[in-house]
Amino acid sequence: MKAEEIQNLIKQLIEKTGVTLKEISVTLDGPKNMWVTVIVAEPHFYLSSEGEGLHALNHLVHRIIENKMISESASLPAGEKSGLGIIIDINGFQKKRVEAVRAIAHMMGERARYFKSNIEVDPMPAFERRIVHEFLSEATDLKTESTGMGHTRRVVIKYVGDL
Repeated sequence: MKAEEIQNLIKQLIEKTGVTLKEISVTLDGPKNMWVTVIVAEPHFYLSSEGEGLHALNHLVHRIIENKMISESASLPAGEKSGLGIIIDINGFQKKRVEAVRAIAHMMGERARYFKSNIEVDPMPAFERRIVHEFLSEATDLKTESTGMGHTRRVVIKYVGDL
C-alpha cells in the first residue's frame, strides 16, 4: 500500500470513532518504516489506560494493511513480500514513549558496561523491545536478545567487551 492510501485509511478510522481529526501527516523513516503523526481534539479517547486505544488503532491498521498486502503480493516474488513498519502517533504520545524507552536502553546499557554483566530490562511489548535492539545495535561491547514468552518477554543486554 502507498503512504497516501495508509493515511486515508487511518483518517477514515479515526473519523468513524467520532473524534475530531485536526491534522495527519506521514513521514517515511527508511525504506520500510512509516511514522504517521495524528493530531486530534480529544486525545484522551486513545491515550487513556496507557494508550490502550492507540495500541488498538495501530493493531487494526496493521491487520487491514497486512490483509491488503497479502492479496496484492500474491504475484510478487518471495523477497518482495516483506511488511512495512507503521507507527501511528496521536498527539505525540508514541514519540514520548520512544524517547523514554531509548533513555532506558541507554541507562541499562551503561549499567551493563559498568558492572560488566548481563542486565535484564523489564518486560515490554515487541515495539518497545525493537527500539532497545535498534538503539544498542551499534554498540560493539553490548549484545541484545529477547527472552521469555508472551507478556513476560524482555530484552537482556549482555556485556561482551573485554572482561
